[in-house]
Amino acid sequence: MDQVQEKNGYTAATNFDRQFPRCNPLMFTTLVHRFLCGSLLVLLAVSAPHCSAAEPVSTTMPAKIRVATFNVSLYGTKPGEVYERLIDGRDPQAIRLAAIVQTVRPDVLLVNEIDYEPTAATARLLAEEYFAIAKSGRSSIEYPYIYAAPSNTGIDSGLDLNGNATHGEATDAWGYGVYPGQYSMAIFSRFPIDQKNIRSFQHFLWSELPAAKRPCDPETQKPYYEDRVWSKLRLSSKNHLDVPIQIGDATIHLLASHPTPPVFDGAEDRNGCRNHDEIRFWLDYIDNPDAVYLRDDHGNTGGLATDAAFVIVGDLNADPADGDGRQDAICRLLDHVRVQDPQPRSTGAAEQTAKNNANAKHVGDPALDTADFGSSGHFRVDYVLPSSQLNVINAGVFWPRRQDPQRELISASDHRLVWVEVEVP
Repeated sequence: MDQVQEKNGYTAATNFDRQFPRCNPLMFTTLVHRFLCGSLLVLLAVSAPHCSAAEPVSTTMPAKIRVATFNVSLYGTKPGEVYERLIDGRDPQAIRLAAIVQTVRPDVLLVNEIDYEPTAATARLLAEEYFAIAKSGRSSIEYPYIYAAPSNTGIDSGLDLNGNATHGEATDAWGYGVYPGQYSMAIFSRFPIDQKNIRSFQHFLWSELPAAKRPCDPETQKPYYEDRVWSKLRLSSKNHLDVPIQIGDATIHLLASHPTPPVFDGAEDRNGCRNHDEIRFWLDYIDNPDAVYLRDDHGNTGGLATDAAFVIVGDLNADPADGDGRQDAICRLLDHVRVQDPQPRSTGAAEQTAKNNANAKHVGDPALDTADFGSSGHFRVDYVLPSSQLNVINAGVFWPRRQDPQRELISASDHRLVWVEVEVP
């Protein structure tokens, strides 16, 4: 809308100039004077019955913004591989991902599973060579503000976390990853990001979360991690972020995370426990503004202010009705008094559910599903959850039906883009 208005304004000015190519200064001044006087008389005649000097007209309107999360599955086998794939602007997967983003057109977008570098090189490449390039009749979309988030993935802990007496494996990293920065996150925004006030909880210790679910051997009831290891473990498999987005005079806190999948472990359910507590972190964060134990990476303590507007976003890897995860935390988050669940839906997910036998035992509404995990079935794991003071206008999941020409785009990822449009006071 803003770009169209600016373009039309420029065109009008250009046409005006062309109408008077040979006017001398006196003629030009006279014409402008007559035009302004006439316009003023018309304006006064039209507006006089509706307002007066004592009753100024307010031009402040709520801003409508679209917030989205998208796990793009954009990762490689070694550092720099994804960047090299993207550098010429021709990567087929990234082109399809960009087409989805250009179709939905979110104002604020969290991307899960993209490589992290301190320079945000890969994220900027995705924005500049794919999102900002118009293709196949779709309009480009530009994100002038980008924040690439540091991640625990692939950073060696120096500990034997999987108990196989071997160090330095992907499962021994603070967050699973074969190289540092794999499976990280990036935020793309059309609105300014308050970089100075971003809070990161990358180093927050799992044991510092009150009543943390410490994994235990179900037969012996002994802790899976011995004390010296448990005292060092980080909660976030990637990171937990509070990123303030400035929308006019309002601030929206984007609370972003990507908890570990609650599978790929053993009877101790260490990943299930971690997934639960990574989600529960947000319950503590929005409930306890004065909590001393909520210490960020800069040493600042406390949760989110009780009057702050926020949107919780990310691939949370937890379905409230189906799957192997511990569902208590995600259900409590969806039912929280400060949180709205707009329940974004798609017709494509519901249509495809009947074609996957793995979904036969699922009890959740298939229209709410956001990921297709093949033989495991469909699940609702990706979320955009606005705070209660934001007015929800619309919501959806990009999962087109089979006959839709855009259906082929979803092959770019096993997750679907989820979006919610809200009105910001």
